Amino acid sequence: MSHKRLARSRRDFLFNAGSGLGALALGAMLDKDGLLPKAVAGNTLDPLKSRPPHFAPTAKSVIWLFMEGGPSHVDTFDPKPALEALAGKPMPASFGTVTTAMGTGNNAIMPSLRTFKQHGQSGIWVSDWYPEIAKHVDKMSVFKGCWADGLNHVGSMCQMNTGSILAGRPSMGSWVNYALGSANENLPSFVVLTDAGEVIGGAKNWSAGFLPASFQGTLLRNTGVPILNLAPPDSIGDKQQRSRLDLLKSLNEHFDANKQEDTELDARIHSYELAYRMQSAAPGAVDLSQESEATRKLYGMDEEATARFGTNCLLARRMVERGVRFVELYCGSGSGWDAHVDLEGNHSKMCHISDKPIAGLLSDLDARGLLKDTLVVWGGEFGRTPFNEKGKGRDHNPWGFSMWMAGGGIKGGQNVGATDEIGLRAVEKRAHVHDIHATILHALGLNHVNVTFLHNGRSERPTIVSGEVIKEAFA
Repeated sequence: MSHKRLARSRRDFLFNAGSGLGALALGAMLDKDGLLPKAVAGNTLDPLKSRPPHFAPTAKSVIWLFMEGGPSHVDTFDPKPALEALAGKPMPASFGTVTTAMGTGNNAIMPSLRTFKQHGQSGIWVSDWYPEIAKHVDKMSVFKGCWADGLNHVGSMCQMNTGSILAGRPSMGSWVNYALGSANENLPSFVVLTDAGEVIGGAKNWSAGFLPASFQGTLLRNTGVPILNLAPPDSIGDKQQRSRLDLLKSLNEHFDANKQEDTELDARIHSYELAYRMQSAAPGAVDLSQESEATRKLYGMDEEATARFGTNCLLARRMVERGVRFVELYCGSGSGWDAHVDLEGNHSKMCHISDKPIAGLLSDLDARGLLKDTLVVWGGEFGRTPFNEKGKGRDHNPWGFSMWMAGGGIKGGQNVGATDEIGLRAVEKRAHVHDIHATILHALGLNHVNVTFLHNGRSERPTIVSGEVIKEAFA
């Protein structure tokens, strides 16, 4: 077989060489500016190594108070007098046909039975279901124009945590962990606390998705020992424990040498090392006996109804105090706020469970000088409809609902955005889930567009292909 030598002119050589050198220069400039996606497995980031933000942050940590099941905005932070005027009547045709999770939801308009009052110097309206939280409105930005895409709990929970109604993407805590690393090498950087039952969707809500598995959340148990199997048996001393871990690490690294795509093994190696250090650090972090009786009462730990969630709120304060980046607390695990049948009974219970602990958390963070560095986020996966379901309940409403943020550089004492006159749809300064996520990342000093990870040839980011920072949120 004959081979012909391809003739190349000097012009061709200079053109190809120049293009290659230009690409190298462009790559160097983009990398310097943080505009290139970070590499995949084989060059994974150490999850325990602290990394600098893109710009000066207003917050160092996030505490996300997740009201699972969907709290009713028109009964908590978004009063609608029109509901009283339209009570018992079909929803006006001008609002169109609405397809809800339970069917076509053009049922009778249902007024709120709550009493709303203005609070603080800002005069923000809060219902009588949240009397303790109402004392802190001057610290809060209430986003009344929030909206999402999912109709049911599984998809909506997934989107509020990961940005997508479909499973498989990294959670917000994992993105933060990936982008900033840890501020404390002896504790997880991303911690999850639940209260009553199992969170709808389970671990996918704090999964690392396609990010290296080391960045996933660590679930702390809500009763008994928060972290199982942390302490070694009494018969094993520290020297023996260290030797066993060193041997295990060398074996894992040998096995991992030609399996760079397997981030699960990297995560396991890191988890063993972290667990070893946590044996001395974690017990002190979760030992609430160190707290005064006054502090315990502040969080409602002296009352049966509020003790569990209050305990989790106090644990969250202790975590951020020790440098944990992202703490997610679920109130009503297992869709506890899902009030399809008895809104009054359901929300009276859930608001009572969460009111004093959340107010205590805000007071305690503020008193300790931690609130200025801690972004507190409150909200559920969606709101609830202005019309009734099954007589005395409200259906899911992803088209318009309320969330609030406090601390961490947030401008307090203001409402941002609005829903329509009956609270059905967001109509002013609408904030999608991706905008909420972009705002959280901004507080941490991260440009959501530049937090990227190369996955299957695509430069992925937390907000997928959209999202804008809610600029009004910041002082």
